[in-house]
Amino acid sequence: MAEHALHDDYYSGRFDPKLWMRIVRHTLPYRWLIAGMGLSGLIIAAVEISIPILTARLVDGAIAGDDRSLLVNLAFVYAFCIAVFCACVLWFIVMAGRIATGIAYDLRRGSFDRLQELSFSYYDTRPVGWLVSRLTSDCDKISRIIPWFSLDVVWGSCMLVGISIAMLMLHWPLGLTVLLIVPPLVLVTAYFQQRLLSSSRQIRRTNSQITASYSEELMGVKTTKSLVREEANLGEFQKLSDTMHECSMRNRLQSAIYLPAVIVLGSVGAGLALWKGGVEVAKPGGGALSVGELIAFMQFTGLFAMPIQDLAARFTDLQSGQAAAERIQSLLDTEPEISDAPEVQSAIGAHASSAEDPSLAEDGLPAKIDRVEFRRVWFEYKPGEPVLKDFSLTVDAGQTVALVGQTGGGKSTIVSLAARFYEPTRGEILIDGVDYRKRSLRWLQSSLGVVQQTPHLFSGTVGDNIRYGRLDATDEELIEAAKAANAWGFIERLEGGLSFEVGEGGQRLSTGQRQLVSLSRALLADPQIVIMDEATSSVDTETERLVQDAIETLLQGRIAFVIAHRLSTIRSADTILVINEGVITERGTHDELMAKRGRYFSLYRNQFAREHWRR
Repeated sequence: MAEHALHDDYYSGRFDPKLWMRIVRHTLPYRWLIAGMGLSGLIIAAVEISIPILTARLVDGAIAGDDRSLLVNLAFVYAFCIAVFCACVLWFIVMAGRIATGIAYDLRRGSFDRLQELSFSYYDTRPVGWLVSRLTSDCDKISRIIPWFSLDVVWGSCMLVGISIAMLMLHWPLGLTVLLIVPPLVLVTAYFQQRLLSSSRQIRRTNSQITASYSEELMGVKTTKSLVREEANLGEFQKLSDTMHECSMRNRLQSAIYLPAVIVLGSVGAGLALWKGGVEVAKPGGGALSVGELIAFMQFTGLFAMPIQDLAARFTDLQSGQAAAERIQSLLDTEPEISDAPEVQSAIGAHASSAEDPSLAEDGLPAKIDRVEFRRVWFEYKPGEPVLKDFSLTVDAGQTVALVGQTGGGKSTIVSLAARFYEPTRGEILIDGVDYRKRSLRWLQSSLGVVQQTPHLFSGTVGDNIRYGRLDATDEELIEAAKAANAWGFIERLEGGLSFEVGEGGQRLSTGQRQLVSLSRALLADPQIVIMDEATSSVDTETERLVQDAIETLLQGRIAFVIAHRLSTIRSADTILVINEGVITERGTHDELMAKRGRYFSLYRNQFAREHWRR
């Protein structure tokens, strides 16, 4: 797992109330539901406090031989309180469920939206499994904590305050005796706070590693089996599982000690109340405490422990959820490294309010791209380690530039910069003379057509995958694009044609068929700039001819950057650049470079010519 991702999974700071205040903001759309739930908590607390007082009146009235009608009325009031209690419990359970579901939905949607906005550099250091864990387990964790914690804070606080006042009013010396358990409760909570927080963070960190391992192993299962790596992978996974087990056991042990400690302290309070209250009742001639009041005191003492136990449990949940809250909020707070400048955003807003002109982009500048120019561009992934050095290039509409050279030389960096997946560390990239950082990012990237060496298809139908290039396209337009890409021949033979389900990642299609669908998608999008990581390198010779014909159709009249591996694409390129360690070492057409008998000549003789001979 990437180092950056691991760092984001571990926070050494203390419990952060400010973080939770920010998390609570996600509940604002549900504030009225939370208010209703809180009101039900207040009513429940009032009813629970009233029941011991009613019990005391009933007991003392029965002992004193009071009027039977008064006792009957008190019994009816008692029954009414029970009915109100049940109704409020039902109400807050329903409300808590709705709030939890809504918050989980909002967090997932907000996190997914942010992931869509973030730059490519964010994904360079974070595995897929790590990101999946943010959208699943972390969101679920937060959504479960917030509503129940909110309810128990309202209910528990009201219960504690109400019971304390009631006990002091009944018999203040005995009430103060019971309240002696509060300082030890505070000390116990403070002692376990940091320990629970630390172990919970370790659990979440390890869980992210396990999720990432699941994802990677499932994606690479064919490689694992072909290399007979099952035992080694199982051993690596077992280490993560052992770490998870150890952390979870430590966290459970801490919780198992913490909650019983609270219960013991509550029992101590009940024992004190029974002892001193019994002494008071047993005084000759009747003490200041009646039998009914002693019974009420015992009930209050039992009730006093309940909110403490629940608040302790919720506090434990809050501790264990802080790591999830930190990661979710960190994701939501992450700003894309590449975005529209303020002046570009202003231009987009101003143009949106004016009449639409198809010849203009959303930023109000010409939508058509006639020239892309790299002007003395440098780029670094890591400071002080340039992978592109003083790179200059001009490409006009209708021209194709082929990039060749050794792996790691900077070819992919060049096309990533052209697509503005990254931006130059120094220098400029101009579109028709304007720095592309002064143009709309969305407009530029919607003008791109990217065809990868290993095409990616989404789960769904063939038609859905082609329509991904332009969502409003009709079936007739899909068929036209498929025919232009030489894909219609195999599509119409599939069961259901465009409705054929391709499976996850397009696994029900061959590599060549996936590439043809990918080219159909690019043709449908009608891009102005085409970026191609040699689309024919992973297909058989027969399919290569179909793909090559589709490529020629796709490149016609467009600005094209091609990372080249095979002779067929290179020979037809207008310009060939030989890239070595981020520098252009040779530039020219195929014939010009062959005449120079330099690096390209060697590549051609050693690689391309041999490949051509095999055919």
